[in-house]
Amino acid sequence: MTPATAAGAGAAPAAPKSPRYPKSRSVTGTRRSVAVLFLLPALVLLGALVVYPIGYSVVRSLYDSSGHGFAGFDNYKALFTDDGIRTALKNNIIWVIVAPAVSTALGLVFAVLTERVRWGTAFKLIVFMPMAISMLAAGIIFRLVYDQDPDKGVANAVWVGVHDTFVRSSSFPNAHPGRQSPLKPDHGGFVTSAAVHTGQTVTLPLVGVAPDRMPDGAKKAVAGRPEPGKITGTTWQDFTRGRGVGRLGVPDPAELGYPGMRVEAVRDGKVVASAKAADDGTFTLPATADGARLRLPAGNFREPYNGVNWLGPSLVTPAIIGSYVWMWAGFAMVLIAAGLAGMPRELLEAARVDGANEWQVFRRITVPLLAPVLAVVTVTLMINVLKIFDLVFIIAPGSSQDDADVLALELYRKGFAEDQPGIASAIAVFLLLLVIPVMLFNIRRLRREVRR
Repeated sequence: MTPATAAGAGAAPAAPKSPRYPKSRSVTGTRRSVAVLFLLPALVLLGALVVYPIGYSVVRSLYDSSGHGFAGFDNYKALFTDDGIRTALKNNIIWVIVAPAVSTALGLVFAVLTERVRWGTAFKLIVFMPMAISMLAAGIIFRLVYDQDPDKGVANAVWVGVHDTFVRSSSFPNAHPGRQSPLKPDHGGFVTSAAVHTGQTVTLPLVGVAPDRMPDGAKKAVAGRPEPGKITGTTWQDFTRGRGVGRLGVPDPAELGYPGMRVEAVRDGKVVASAKAADDGTFTLPATADGARLRLPAGNFREPYNGVNWLGPSLVTPAIIGSYVWMWAGFAMVLIAAGLAGMPRELLEAARVDGANEWQVFRRITVPLLAPVLAVVTVTLMINVLKIFDLVFIIAPGSSQDDADVLALELYRKGFAEDQPGIASAIAVFLLLLVIPVMLFNIRRLRREVRR
């Protein structure tokens, strides 16, 4: 064996050289001209549907509304001086911060919890179903959900039901003294003009409550009976249908009492006694009420609780974000569940064997391992909410649409409703500039994942 042969025997085999293709061929060995020919239809469509609109928008953003006068960067200055655009920009920031974070967090919770139940697949299907609904349909649905009328809007029906469970609403918002009534107005309520004394029977007639609005428990009004050492009386609906029927100031057989009406005895501005009327309108006050005046406080006549104005100026943006989360939490859940399925279970079991509880396993192992998936979901949703339009346009009523305004909606309004295509094009370019950094971050992250 020669020295050269011996040295060669101990050396590692040389790596095979990658084949070199002629410059006229692509990496796959296909002729470049053939590859370009097959790509040409897609390139033409890409240029017509993406490149040309972007270029035209950039050019159009430098001209005024007429399209003939060169405006330079005046349209871009309007992005930061126009009140409507600044409101839209502020709302877009809220959307980008809140909507993706809440959707991703709910998707993570749903994905983790559904792994532990037998009916997890059915639950995932239900949560993901809103993704099959268009933004238009979802907007119509939630416009009804957020309706102010509790008889129509589900949100207010639930809210009013919970409220009325703990706080009783007034049944007599329109009640007021009629003719020959001893009551006079007093800070939203009514008070007797003269003091009352024990052994006396007081009548407190009111009118103004429609018969179909009377409480279900109301019974026929009964005149109070005098009792020694006490003050008795009746408060009732002093009205009988039919002209000339019934007597004023006296309970008639067809007239109903005001059940639950609160009666207070007031002396020197202080409440010394109080009582609630029975179903027939009768009430009884103790001897401490002697010499006081009787008051029906304003709480008896406040308007019934009508829920929350979900689509008002202060809550319209959070309400619309809630509808977005309803749609996209299922999307986040499905992607995160796919990441969970590929997670090595040995690490989870090893942590449990070492004494970690479920919260520690979730926080220190599950979430770090899912970080790439969570980043994909969050970035995807951020890009999506930057161009949100449909939900805001449909759900927000005209009275509060300015408060719910976002950049995509403002682009539509400037371009079509206000005939300012130059500013609309500037908003479009600005939106593109906002999306590009997020897209670049996503592309770089994906390339790092491929290298691993």
